[in-house]
Amino acid sequence: MNNVLGWTDTIVALATPPGVGAIGVIRISGAESWNITDAMMPGKMLMEKMSHTVHFGLMAHEGQALDEVLVTLFKGPRSYTGEDTVEISGHGSPYVLERIIQACCALGARMAKPGEFTQRAFLNGKLDLTQAESVAEMIEAGTSAAHKTALQHLRGGFSKELQVIRDQLIQFASLIELELDFAMEDVEFANRAQFEQLLEASSEKVGRLLQSFQLGNVIRHGVTVALIGKPNAGKSTLLNALLNEERAIVSEQAGTTRDTIEEALNINGVQFRIIDTAGIRSHTEDRIEQAGIQRSMEKMRGADRVIYLFDVEQESVTSVEETLSNMRKEGVSGLIIPVANKVDQPGEWPKKFGLLSNLLFASAMHKSGIDSLKDSLYRSVIDQSIEEDQCMVTNARHVDALQKIQNSLRAISVALHENITGDLLAIEIRTCLHHLGEITGEVTTEDKLDYIFSKFCIGK
Repeated sequence: MNNVLGWTDTIVALATPPGVGAIGVIRISGAESWNITDAMMPGKMLMEKMSHTVHFGLMAHEGQALDEVLVTLFKGPRSYTGEDTVEISGHGSPYVLERIIQACCALGARMAKPGEFTQRAFLNGKLDLTQAESVAEMIEAGTSAAHKTALQHLRGGFSKELQVIRDQLIQFASLIELELDFAMEDVEFANRAQFEQLLEASSEKVGRLLQSFQLGNVIRHGVTVALIGKPNAGKSTLLNALLNEERAIVSEQAGTTRDTIEEALNINGVQFRIIDTAGIRSHTEDRIEQAGIQRSMEKMRGADRVIYLFDVEQESVTSVEETLSNMRKEGVSGLIIPVANKVDQPGEWPKKFGLLSNLLFASAMHKSGIDSLKDSLYRSVIDQSIEEDQCMVTNARHVDALQKIQNSLRAISVALHENITGDLLAIEIRTCLHHLGEITGEVTTEDKLDYIFSKFCIGK
């Protein structure tokens, strides 16, 4: 397949993050990877060594010593890319690592494009497309839930779900096409009743996968939460309490927060991006504060969740309900969680605000009610436990293909009920198989592959 795409060249890139570190790893893949490395380590005779072995020595080029390195050899197809591959572990100086990469290029390699190593792994059959995409998900995983989902995809869980449907459809398509060879005898090899049961079960499975995207998308990308309220309601104090650190400046002076402050908060493996906004009030002469309020409104409209924080001494049930109504009119589409703050002050606050639904009570200053708020945020996006082997869709490309598969399954079911001819039924099944292949990469184009892998980091 490499020859078809013109990928007979050897590529090189830094596989570890750029910057100073204890070590840096350079990856080389392609037919000349061992030769290139051997040329920089004279006397080691790497070409004669066995695969999956590690060798220590001085690396040099054109008479200039570069670094003392460890070289790990992988003979294709027993490598990540399926090609001959070398990993060079050197000291983590950006200058030294760059010199080694330049030497590799001078000896015949070229710089790898983003995701090109994983793209070659896919093209050489080491991974299907969903597994290849999960490599990027694994690298990006910032929570335990995201890690579990990416690992499940990497191990082929999602692909296996689809493969069962694909194999059964291929079997029925073959039987129906076989019937076409015996059209004159008017025989049926494919059991239509059994096929209909298969379509129903497949449609159910695809439906569950589509429904899982809402949760999967949250796990992969996190949830934005806007902290909204009037000046001095205690938003910055609440942010500090949620993070358990002094992140925002707290002052009794109204309007202290002029711009938004965004911080990540991990709750039970789900990442929430908490945005502390400027206090919203109807009128201010301060132009900077006006700009901050405008930005607060934008963040409020775009947030997945909104925490509306109010001072129990300054508000009433009527004023809070009016504010919540105005927030909806302003275009807030996310769930609003009202939080009554400063309940450490004397007063019968539960009785006063008892008519408000979904209301939480807190004292941000004394950090009371914080656990309840975190639990409420978590439960607002995850209403079930995340199992180790649970298959969830996290990729918008997969959602688009699954919707096409669902539509194809319905079209096949309609065709069965209408008793259309076998040749037309076979075409409908082949259309569904095409969409299944789009997810796993059995059906794709070079342009689509380039787009998918261009979002990877260089060196992966």
